[in-house]
Amino acid sequence: METKTKRKVTLANKITISRMCLIPLMIVVISIPALHGYAVIDLKNWQLNLAELIFAVIFCIAAGTDFLDGYFARKRNEITTFGKFLDPIADKMLVVVGFIYLVYMQRVDMWVLAIIILREFIVSGIRLLAVEKGEVIAASMWGKVKTFSTMVVLIFMLFNQFGIAPFGDMGDIVGYFNIGRILCWIVAIITVISGIDYFIKSKKIVLESI
Repeated sequence: METKTKRKVTLANKITISRMCLIPLMIVVISIPALHGYAVIDLKNWQLNLAELIFAVIFCIAAGTDFLDGYFARKRNEITTFGKFLDPIADKMLVVVGFIYLVYMQRVDMWVLAIIILREFIVSGIRLLAVEKGEVIAASMWGKVKTFSTMVVLIFMLFNQFGIAPFGDMGDIVGYFNIGRILCWIVAIITVISGIDYFIKSKKIVLESI
């Protein structure tokens, strides 16, 4: 009689799944009005209420799992197809939710979020074409730099309240070119470069599919 072997979920995949579970928790926390009424940090140029602080802390934990799952997958030699599929999806979900929140709080310009989402749609489309042809496009240096820099800037912005100055208001040069906006420009530039780099490496696959 043939027995079926039960596959265990690897530690790396468990960490990835936990990251995905933290994302709806972040949304729930920021949606509770009562938590917004408690000022945890209330300084002249820095105010955070309880909801904002918890949201930022959960994001930091989720971002940390992004590096842990890859570390354990390599160390324990447990790199799986499921992990390759789920890990980038979890990353995209976390980044998009983080930026949507910052746009809503008027700490990030809408165009930054648009660039990030468009880049992810394009890259995901190229990946689907590659899978259909049985090819794998290796992660590039620019992709890793994009992920790391995006996470760092998001964490930095979540714990600060720089805000964004209106595009028409050039009277306050310091406010218009504040550190938050500059960091977002850097992330947007790296995102575009990584997208172009990904397209160049997969140009043959894309052109063959036309």
